[in-house]
Amino acid sequence: MHKFDVVVIGAGAAGLFCAGQAGRQGLKVLLVDHSDKVAEKIRISGGGRCNFTNRDATPAQFLSENPHFCRSALSRYTPQDFIELLQRHDIPFHEKHKGQLFCDRSAEDVINMLLAECDAGQVTRWQSCSIKSMFCAEQAGTASYKIESSRGLIEAPQVVIATGGLSIPKIGATDFGYRIAKQFGLRLVEPRAALVPLTFEGDSWAPYAQLAGLALPVKIETGPPDATPKQRKKAVVFSEDLLFTHRGLSGPAVLQISSFWREGQPVRVNLAPGTDLSALLLRAKATSRKLIANELASLVPSRLADAWVSEDPALQRPISDATDKALQALAQRLGDWQLTPNGSEGYKKAEVTVGGVDTRDLSSQTMESKQPGLYFIGEVVDVTGWLGGYNFQWAWASGFACAQALAARRVELAV
Repeated sequence: MHKFDVVVIGAGAAGLFCAGQAGRQGLKVLLVDHSDKVAEKIRISGGGRCNFTNRDATPAQFLSENPHFCRSALSRYTPQDFIELLQRHDIPFHEKHKGQLFCDRSAEDVINMLLAECDAGQVTRWQSCSIKSMFCAEQAGTASYKIESSRGLIEAPQVVIATGGLSIPKIGATDFGYRIAKQFGLRLVEPRAALVPLTFEGDSWAPYAQLAGLALPVKIETGPPDATPKQRKKAVVFSEDLLFTHRGLSGPAVLQISSFWREGQPVRVNLAPGTDLSALLLRAKATSRKLIANELASLVPSRLADAWVSEDPALQRPISDATDKALQALAQRLGDWQLTPNGSEGYKKAEVTVGGVDTRDLSSQTMESKQPGLYFIGEVVDVTGWLGGYNFQWAWASGFACAQALAARRVELAV
């Protein structure tokens, strides 16, 4: 039997970081993963350069059934803390926009740094190694976990589940963490794909499918179809780029809003934010004899203008011939385009999973569950960040909080 102080299951961002931090505090740590490669999400993130944190991360950029749960961990391990770790490893990085930080060279720099931290903590790594079963037995009033793996039986008083969510199964995502949570009686918030393109179907999308590849800055929100003005005023609104695809909408704006979107809800898009469309169109009517599509092309991309007016014969005329009512209706629709997705591209293209282990069954200070000695960190927990480095910051912060707790509990067990 192989005995350790801690077993960390899952060698992604949260698991690697937590294992290294725990090992550097003197714990005998085993890090296990079913894949022969570590941190595939890090490797593919940010176009291969890893958007490893956001300089401006606060609890306000995270979704959870309990939005206050993430406060403790985020306050104790900040973006600046991770930046200083990169600097100690001489990893160059840069800021793109909105606080998003990327490696100058490659995401491999972050992976190699995390592996170096594990090596410094003398962490034992088993890959590939599958977990067949896990159970807990009481020994002298203390929990002891026995784990049957493809490399033999493991025993440890503390186990950390860092196996992520369901997003991107082709790089190894599974429901292992959720199954372990259920096994030990922990509650789950229903998982769903997030930071994911939205899809549309039917003839209504045909005019826009031909716009695949077109991008433009927009404002976007979602909510109930019958949302009141008061509800809309409180809605989360993102100002980002939208991208048309053959199947629907993508780009940062849509990825952001997808985390909040629910089946049956519309998304509302302002295609010309910061512009008084009605006033500009009415002014053009008085001074121009151009076609409406041509005038519209000065406000939105010309391909979008052409697609828009092609749907309505009343708009296929010189702007001087249009009625004020028609132009005002056009401005209203462009500024508040409402359309209802039929779904999303699903976990295969989702960057993260919303939902997971219910935070009501976890300690926000330690990440320990109500099952003594069993911890959950990273994406497997019902805490999900916005697009832009926030989810990696949650991985570092939850992993750090957990590692501190593991060391403190090891001292308690030794007394």
